[in-house]
Amino acid sequence: MTMHNTNHTVTFEPDSDNTRLLRDAFGRFATGVTVVTTGTDDGPVGITANSFSSVSLEPPLVLWMPDKGSRRFRYFETAEHYAIHVLSHEQAEVCSGFARNAHAFDRLPYRTDENGVPLIENCLARFECRRYAAYEGGDHLIVLGRVLQAEMRTGDALTFFAGKLGQIAPK
Repeated sequence: MTMHNTNHTVTFEPDSDNTRLLRDAFGRFATGVTVVTTGTDDGPVGITANSFSSVSLEPPLVLWMPDKGSRRFRYFETAEHYAIHVLSHEQAEVCSGFARNAHAFDRLPYRTDENGVPLIENCLARFECRRYAAYEGGDHLIVLGRVLQAEMRTGDALTFFAGKLGQIAPK
């Protein structure tokens, strides 16, 4: 089934033969774009993720969900400390860099915190986290983090919708 007309509705029961349709349906939810970083024995590592959400103010909790099929999953499944960086529209190249390469810190302004976590500069927001809990989530791991430190600045958000990067600007 393909969608050629914007008024055409596709209804389906998800199964292993139509995972592309389900992925496309999930892609109808516009999200922000993040890069999650952690320190490892192999050096600083980052991964792009649009599966990020605030969870709780008390205690301060956020969640994200790394794909178990990712080559980088091993770095994040047990990471005690990590940082979630909400990217600005000016950071599309940061998103692309980490989508291709776990070690895409080369021409990137960053510093390392006291827990060895690389912190990317100039993001819209950054949440430095300690692992709080993790839960099985099918082909992803649901990771809850307690926010230890947060930072934010003004700017326009980098977004992801229907497989494409975009921008949301405040009015």
